[in-house]
Amino acid sequence: MDFGIKDSIVAIITIDKSVVSSNTIPVFYASSEEHKERLALLIAKVTMGMVHDLENGSYVVVRH
Repeated sequence: MDFGIKDSIVAIITIDKSVVSSNTIPVFYASSEEHKERLALLIAKVTMGMVHDLENGSYVVVRH
């Protein structure tokens, strides 16, 4: 039996072009704050994940 919670990062959404893309986690670059928020929401809906604000201009979508 598995008693632990397995968290997995589904995506990173940011406006900051200096965020380096990862080999394992997709990074989506938004053109504006509104676009970033909408993109994060849509990715979370599709993947059944949760959006978390990293407070550095980036969102991360995590599946709990």
